[in-house]
Amino acid sequence: MTCLPRSRKALLAAAALASLAPALMPAAAVAQSQPAETTEQRLRRMDAEIKALQRKVFPGADGKFFTPEITGAAPATAPVGTQATTPVTDILARMDSLEGQVARLTAQVEESQNRLSKLEAQMTALQPAPAPAATPAPVPAAGQTVAANTAAMTGGASAKPAAPAATPAPAPAPKADVPATRVAAVQAIVKPQTGDAGDDEYSYGFRLWEAKFYPEAQQQLLRFVEQYPRHRRMSYARNLLGRAYLDDGKPGTAAQYFVQNYQADANGERAPDSLLYLAEAMTRLKETKRACVALQELGEKYPALVSGRLAGETGRVRRGVKCD
Repeated sequence: MTCLPRSRKALLAAAALASLAPALMPAAAVAQSQPAETTEQRLRRMDAEIKALQRKVFPGADGKFFTPEITGAAPATAPVGTQATTPVTDILARMDSLEGQVARLTAQVEESQNRLSKLEAQMTALQPAPAPAATPAPVPAAGQTVAANTAAMTGGASAKPAAPAATPAPAPAPKADVPATRVAAVQAIVKPQTGDAGDDEYSYGFRLWEAKFYPEAQQQLLRFVEQYPRHRRMSYARNLLGRAYLDDGKPGTAAQYFVQNYQADANGERAPDSLLYLAEAMTRLKETKRACVALQELGEKYPALVSGRLAGETGRVRRGVKCD
């Protein structure tokens, strides 16, 4: 091997080092040329890299807008058999149900008020026109006979106490306007004595009406109504009092007692009869509209009686009036 001179070896080594120097210098040079990152810069760089990663993983549908960078967890699908509604939904449903019930109750109340107003209007229509004022007949004292009452009503002498009703009393001297035969006929009617004073008074008035002594019957029944206002025969007495005036040719006065009997006790035994004869009284007064109202009320309130006990009388009254 040829030995190179020492100076030449040194030159070759220097050349080799010179050729490796460019490869070793960039890293060191770059490291020296770039300043060290601060903590804030490092956080910003990491934040930008995370946003870029989100845009890659969660792109928007139109390519312009992106989903929120931080979102809550997606709601899990409810397993089969779990509650389908929330408590708030249940409360809203119950409120809707309550509002529906309140609306129905309000409608029922308004309907009831409307029916009540119609009934009051009908009752107002049933009120007859005021009858001419008449001088009230004096109420007979206990034990006074109807014959004496007849003399008092016709301007005769003052009444005298009579013998017990079971025994006909002798007739007083007849006046010019009261035939003696009528006085005797009235005295011949015996007042019952059953131990029930109120019932005896009513029965006596009924016997007088049945015998067609209408003024005397009116007197007797008025006495019963005033003295026994709570008697079980009150519905009968008021109705019969109206009939006594009706049969006596005084439909205006009769109508007042019929209306009073119906309004005082619509469930009374003779309340439907009073409605029926009220229609007849209105027919006689040429009050067709009021007569029809009374018949309509009778049919609506007492349909069983209209087709039963009162069928014949109802048909007779209806034939006498033309209702729409």
